[in-house]
Amino acid sequence: MEKQFSSYDFSDFSMMDLKTLVFKVFSYWRWFIVSLILAFFITRYINASRQRIYSMESMITVKDEQNPIFTSSTNIAFNWGGPSDKVETIKTILQSRSHNEKVVSESQFYIEYLQKGKYRLDDVYGQIPFKIQVDTSHFQLVGQLMKLKFINNQTVEITIDLDGKNEISLLHYSNFSKQTYSLKSPIFKQKFSIGKIETDFMSFDLDVMGSPNPKEEYFIRFNDFNQVVNGYKNIKVNTFKNGTSLIKLQLDGSNKNRLVDYINATVSVLEKDQIESKIRYAVKTKAYIDTLFLAMAQDLNTIENDLGSFKQRENIYNLSTEGTAIFEEMVDLDLQTKHYQDRINYYQRLESYLKNNESLNENNIPVPAVIDMEDQNISTSIGMLIAKTKTKENLLQTVTSDYPLVKQLNNEIKLEKNALLENIANLRKESKNNLGVNQSRLNSSQYQLKQLPEKEQRLLSFERKYAITEQNYNYLKQKSYEAGTAIASNVSDIKIIDTAKDTGQGPFKPQTGFNTLVGFLLSLILPLIYILIKEYFNTKIHTVEEVENNCKIPILGVIGNNDQKTNLVVFHSPKSVISESYRALRSNVQFLFKRDQKSHIILTTSSISGEGKTVTSLNLASVFALSGKKTIVVGADLRKPKLADEFNLKSNVGMVHYLIGEKSVDEVIQKTDFENLYVMLSGPVPPNPSELLLSDATVQLMESLREKFDYIILDAPPIGVVSDAQELFKFADVVLYIVRQGHTEKGMLKLVENKNERGEISNVSYVLNDFSFNKRHGYGYGYGYGYGYGSYGYGYHQQEKVSLFKKLLKKFNL
Repeated sequence: MEKQFSSYDFSDFSMMDLKTLVFKVFSYWRWFIVSLILAFFITRYINASRQRIYSMESMITVKDEQNPIFTSSTNIAFNWGGPSDKVETIKTILQSRSHNEKVVSESQFYIEYLQKGKYRLDDVYGQIPFKIQVDTSHFQLVGQLMKLKFINNQTVEITIDLDGKNEISLLHYSNFSKQTYSLKSPIFKQKFSIGKIETDFMSFDLDVMGSPNPKEEYFIRFNDFNQVVNGYKNIKVNTFKNGTSLIKLQLDGSNKNRLVDYINATVSVLEKDQIESKIRYAVKTKAYIDTLFLAMAQDLNTIENDLGSFKQRENIYNLSTEGTAIFEEMVDLDLQTKHYQDRINYYQRLESYLKNNESLNENNIPVPAVIDMEDQNISTSIGMLIAKTKTKENLLQTVTSDYPLVKQLNNEIKLEKNALLENIANLRKESKNNLGVNQSRLNSSQYQLKQLPEKEQRLLSFERKYAITEQNYNYLKQKSYEAGTAIASNVSDIKIIDTAKDTGQGPFKPQTGFNTLVGFLLSLILPLIYILIKEYFNTKIHTVEEVENNCKIPILGVIGNNDQKTNLVVFHSPKSVISESYRALRSNVQFLFKRDQKSHIILTTSSISGEGKTVTSLNLASVFALSGKKTIVVGADLRKPKLADEFNLKSNVGMVHYLIGEKSVDEVIQKTDFENLYVMLSGPVPPNPSELLLSDATVQLMESLREKFDYIILDAPPIGVVSDAQELFKFADVVLYIVRQGHTEKGMLKLVENKNERGEISNVSYVLNDFSFNKRHGYGYGYGYGYGYGSYGYGYHQQEKVSLFKKLLKKFNL
């Protein structure tokens, strides 16, 4: 009875259900084990061979510190901008080229100390018993390894291998000029006494600490200065989001000693530079004041001498009471006049600078050196202008001048500058008015002075000049003292909270745990991807389920893999499992015959050659013959006959001779060595096989064979190669389409299914041939189709002898 099958879709042949997929994946478990082992060793090698990268940190704070001995009116350490942008400035400085150049140059971080490791030359800075101090006034060999081997505590051997070249590059670390030098030999080797090492192409001091091991080899290299600086510019400088003045410095590298020294050195240089920058105004002011002070001292000495000479010469030593009053008033007025005049001059210089400079620079703005800034609004306004100007300049590095915020800042700067200029103009006008009033009072005192006797007038003039000079002298002396004190007792704005220190930190690269995890995942994912790709593009038939789930035509039987030397297994191994599968196929075929038929024709075909249709025909005919039925195998494949080889017969007479009328039916039928089994060979290959099969002779042949035999097995040509088999379908009671496991293309079954739907083939069934159990292709090998009985069949079938080698190959699916 024919089973009813659901509709099929051959596009689903390449899709796998979850259960099948799981079985397929787990069937490759050996691949996963091998992949895991490889991943373990590869990951271990990567973790061991990768450069160890460490990270060192330091914490500093930036605050505007002022020495407590200065009052708010002390202007020696004058600062226009204030501390508002100091943190951002420090961050920029730490990553600037000029700052890092200074750090690299002062500590000579361009010297590289190396030693051979397992995978590379390792940086051993701070771990070796010697140190190099480069003579920066001398040209140095740059970018070339120099091997140092200590012969003893007094002698070192230096070897330079130029790999066949003679020219070397030299660099002067003071002015950074470069030149080339030619050695006589590509290999330089020379012994030197420890201490000063000097040749035409290098000069440095070798300081030995302890006793170097004569068996050890060390390497040094002087690197290009700019490349080293560019590397250290990558130092990470971060602030905290809460707006504090804390700054964290972080530097990554392969040598912890070098990282610690560089971070601490960069903070030290920063601190020193900040102190120098902070007292720069005081230094310049002191130098200026000292110049005036010396000149004023000379003037004071000259005036003092002139005054003494005048008193002796004129015999007048003291002023009268009236003269003393006039003297005191005029000296006071002279000092006020100088005060107002200095203020007016300063306001004029400041106003001129603001009008002539669009961008303000705090280092170039005129600073009040010998006057006190009474109106603090000027300092506040200039500080705001500097801050806004810096903000605008920073923005212009990333945006254009048409950016809205830039335009807004330009307007704010313009308004602030106009307000400042107006304030300066008012203050200058006020100072001029005060100067005019003071000048009127001085003129009045001049009138009173003229009322005194001439000698007293002259004495008062000397005394007046002396008093003014002495007052200026004392004022400059006080300012010089303030400037000197500011220089000597300046307090740094940089405070170190944590210095960089090696506290046993481990490397953060390579990330061994992460690499191990990635290796583990890849060892699973890569085989899985390969398996999925392999299965996705696998177009062969492997399991019964693949046929059942996608085809309407039923499977009639499953034939196992034939590992014997002969194809006639039914006769030679009648108790084998494969012989039993042919008997099961015989039983299933009989259900498809009509009961009123006395003889039956079974046609076997396949998609292409090599799928086992001839072997199936032979053994199916054999089981019928063994059951006492007179059976004949007809070699209907006229293009590629094979039956003669199986029975050791000559194909000099066969079906072709009958079709062309040269022989009768009895003449082309040959008896085999087996009872009830006959064979009709195909004969020689004709030029027109299709035409012969279409002739009336073929019909007559089939009728004659039905009269003579119980079962006629037609070994037809492959249906997927030629159309000959279709000419024979009309004679067949049952068509067996042979599907070979792992060989037949899935797409070929669609051809058969279409022919079946169109009625070109009737009563067709599939036979899965050459089947071998494989976990990679599921478990459905068809108990119902008669292929073995598993462990329950023991004792019922002949146990086949298999060599140990074949057992191992089968076990590992090889």
